[in-house]
Amino acid sequence: MRIVSVNVGLPREVVWQGMTVNTGIFKEPVDGPVTITKLNLAGDQQADLSIHGGFEKAVYAYPAEHYDYWRRELPGMPLPWGQLGENLTTEGLAEDTLCIGDRLRIGTALLMVTQPRMPCYKLNVKFRRDDMIKRFLKSRRSGFYFSVIEPGQLGAGSEIEISSRDPQRINVADIFRLYLGDIADPGIVERAMNVPALPDGWKDYIATKAQAHVSKRN
Repeated sequence: MRIVSVNVGLPREVVWQGMTVNTGIFKEPVDGPVTITKLNLAGDQQADLSIHGGFEKAVYAYPAEHYDYWRRELPGMPLPWGQLGENLTTEGLAEDTLCIGDRLRIGTALLMVTQPRMPCYKLNVKFRRDDMIKRFLKSRRSGFYFSVIEPGQLGAGSEIEISSRDPQRINVADIFRLYLGDIADPGIVERAMNVPALPDGWKDYIATKAQAHVSKRN
């Protein structure tokens, strides 16, 4: 497991459907070691801190393996690393094996998995497509956010080592499917509620959706 590319970018203004949008979704690969702090990577910044960034979403990673899927879905579109807005393009990590609360040593930094990515309209802006959010959700290829437990440095080629696993073993794909209503397993819901790394907002949403499923079934 390793880092294929480290991608950063500062907010910029772009015009989309007659509106001027300020967004930090445009990321470009950088060479050499990059310092990672509790809130982001050196040279990187989020535009709207009300929904992006913060301690629980300090770093966004996306598997390089998913790019083949997007090349098939979007033929002819350039897809350099960082095109999905990720800070870290990874090799060897997947949503169905990486669990919320798992801790990963990457370079000299220690990161913890906190949640899948739920895209906002700026994904449409980045790809210049009205249907990109829908395509992203349909793909079930969410990528994953990390919080930074120990700041440090990492770079393209840095090895990834799983330092510890959360005992509840709720993987990123489980949370994504719970959010979308693909599954309503009470056991998975209960275990998700017991994962300290999962943000309270996710727990509240999943609990509400699970209760609505029970009410509808009865």
